[in-house]
Amino acid sequence: MPGDWGLSQGSSLSSVCSWRFQVKCCPALNTDENFTMNEKQVFTEALCKESDLQEGEMREFEVQGHPILLVKHDGKFSAVGSKCSHYGAPLIKGVLSGDRVRCPWHGACFNIKSGDIEEYPGLDSLPCFEVTVENGIVYITTSKQALEVTKRVKYTGSHSSSDRSTVAIIGTGPAGLVCAETLRQEGFAGRIVMVSKDNHIPYDRTKLSKAMRTKASDIYLRPAEFFTERDIEVWTSKEVLSVNTDEARIKFRQGSFLQYNQLLIATGSRPREPNCPGSSLKNVFLLRTPEDANAISEKAVKRKVVIIGSSFIGMEVAAFLSDKASSVSVIGKSEVPFQAVLGSQVGELVMKLLQERGVTFYMKTEVREIRGDGTQVQEVILRNGIQIPADLVVAGIGVLPVSNFLKGSRVVVDHQGAIFVDEFMRTSVPDVFAAGDVASFPLPMMEGRRVNTGHWQMAHSHGRIAALNMLNKHVSINSVPFFWTSLLGKSIRYAGYGAGHTEILLKGDLLELKFLAFYLKNDIVVAVSSMNFDPMVSKVAEILLSGRRITKQEVLKEDFMNPGIQI
Repeated sequence: MPGDWGLSQGSSLSSVCSWRFQVKCCPALNTDENFTMNEKQVFTEALCKESDLQEGEMREFEVQGHPILLVKHDGKFSAVGSKCSHYGAPLIKGVLSGDRVRCPWHGACFNIKSGDIEEYPGLDSLPCFEVTVENGIVYITTSKQALEVTKRVKYTGSHSSSDRSTVAIIGTGPAGLVCAETLRQEGFAGRIVMVSKDNHIPYDRTKLSKAMRTKASDIYLRPAEFFTERDIEVWTSKEVLSVNTDEARIKFRQGSFLQYNQLLIATGSRPREPNCPGSSLKNVFLLRTPEDANAISEKAVKRKVVIIGSSFIGMEVAAFLSDKASSVSVIGKSEVPFQAVLGSQVGELVMKLLQERGVTFYMKTEVREIRGDGTQVQEVILRNGIQIPADLVVAGIGVLPVSNFLKGSRVVVDHQGAIFVDEFMRTSVPDVFAAGDVASFPLPMMEGRRVNTGHWQMAHSHGRIAALNMLNKHVSINSVPFFWTSLLGKSIRYAGYGAGHTEILLKGDLLELKFLAFYLKNDIVVAVSSMNFDPMVSKVAEILLSGRRITKQEVLKEDFMNPGIQI
């Protein structure tokens, strides 16, 4: 804490706090659903001098053993929780841009005045505290109960019997879940029905390849009672057979129907299936559900595993199984893993890390055949004739949008099956929206170029935009793609859209596992990746979001990596 408080001789911080102690109801703390401050005893504590924080500065303070984040913006002070509600990253190490702070790890953004989440991943907002300034001293007013809350669920309404409208949501991933929650947060009182072919309520699919032994219930995004309390119906094990957009009706394989007023299609993607001989043998796996992940991890113990595909799913599975299987072999078409997205040098680094853990790579080749004894896989045969012994095979060769049930409808899709939407997530059919991995949408940072991305963060954003426009808010998508991968305890962050990049500029040191990679097209940065260089990816994401271009000349400057660089 600053040494000179401008107090009279002999006074102390504790004496300042004691004369400010009071009992009152604090409106700023009487928020949402974590607790109610009505008539609870609160206290006021001095944090610092008003002059201790510069404009646009944030600082972490400890209040009764709990960290809070104090921010000065437009000459005013505000205080929110200090940890990102997604994975608990310290926001003090993030990026402050205007009236919001971006998480240094995965890019979630929070409003510094309200604590509300404004960009994803994650679902919850931050606690917000009352801040006052008197005689040049900044005070926080709070309570012990408030300080113990690390994340805040925004207030949501419920279904009213007088509102007979129905929003149907096909899919229970992040796009569908955020859509449902946003509808309730914005006051929609009609019926909300989420339907899924899965056996589970919404869960965190990103963890399936990183922690394959995790129970499904441990990765649920919300507990079952959350949906009950908000009158959000979640129908599991319900496969959609078709959608009749003329009659606004969904038909299920079980023969039942659901009538809707508005529809969100958020079915995500499905893994591509290998089409070589032997791909139907026992122990040839795809990874999409918790049951798939559990089965793979169980059967892989002390067995020979072959992974087809060297992109993110394949590499994360290889990393997870590297110390559990008797052998792990990876087959890839490119020279190194991640080559198309992260480039050769980063891909070579990843391959070396996995090789040091005993993973064997067979690159620049493909699978010709999977052989077995008629039922059980025994070996994988490559195009070049190499035979790899195998007890099980995991295919991670890309994904396809899940939209086959739309055949015969008026919803327009591309040649891969991705659904065309505009910047408001509207499809070609009125009152039908699409979001997440299944959607082909105009990306603002690429001047409206249509893209189809399989990013967890972007699916969240799509769901929110779809909900707002279902309510006629006329809000367009404005988000920068942000994703990450975790391998052997090391994380790579990525922001932007680097497809078709023509040059990569590397800064840092790959051998020391600390680098920044800038992906350029026509001498303009279109994406960035990093390892152990937080919060630079978040900082670049903010710059790209603002619409400002980063040139090659800027990147080449020595001070461009300075964390203090202004946005």
